[in-house]
Amino acid sequence: MTFDEIYQRFAAAGATVPGKKVKFDFGGDGKIFLDGAAGAVSKDDGAADTTLQLALADFIAMAEGKLDPTMAFMQGKLKVLGDMGVAMQLQSVMAKLRG
Repeated sequence: MTFDEIYQRFAAAGATVPGKKVKFDFGGDGKIFLDGAAGAVSKDDGAADTTLQLALADFIAMAEGKLDPTMAFMQGKLKVLGDMGVAMQLQSVMAKLRG
């Protein structure tokens, strides 16, 4: 799975958290911005209610069910900036990514 494939899956599924803005920051690999207020998915680097910082490889492992998000957080592989409550709502977003 590549960054572009992840982006396309998010966009095709309309994967957002209603009324909230979430940014996945993969460092040099890019960013995916889920704008729940506008119902849009983009590669923008806008202000978000919650930002998740992690390596693209770790995100792929989580999406494939090979890395538990809680363990990734505890190991420092996943950093959550902003509203932790919004981050907790991302399970449904990840389910859409898996298809």
